[in-house]
Amino acid sequence: MDLILWRHAEAEDGEGTTPDHKRRLTARGEMQARQVARWLRKHLPRKRKILVSPAERTQQTAHALELPYEIEPHLGTGASAKEALTVAGWPDESGAVVIIGHQPTLGRIAALLLGGQEADWAIKKGGVWWFSSRVRNDGTQAVLRAVLNPDFA
Repeated sequence: MDLILWRHAEAEDGEGTTPDHKRRLTARGEMQARQVARWLRKHLPRKRKILVSPAERTQQTAHALELPYEIEPHLGTGASAKEALTVAGWPDESGAVVIIGHQPTLGRIAALLLGGQEADWAIKKGGVWWFSSRVRNDGTQAVLRAVLNPDFA
């Protein structure tokens, strides 16, 4: 299985009267999403599922991919790492699953997969961390295949 964590691109500040789930991407965020989406479209396997938080900024990020996606309520701003991994079917789902979500959830997933326990790791806005699962010595391992930030897409 491939698990691709994609943090939403740069969004409006959370201050003011706009509810958090209604915050939209900035112009820079829209550009970031397009850059990363272009790279992902070139590299995503044919068999893939794209799961997106219900927040507006994550859906805008997903829209840049120009591929079908599912809104997953369990990937909202308060999602836990374990909840997100369960929704994704890690490590047993076949093909690739892209999660477009939020911090700190995505950073905690990365820490759990690579370090064995949750920690508050930072994933840059618009950044992608791509993991694969493999079986070694009768156990499943997570392998970090790629890390991409919008500036390098």
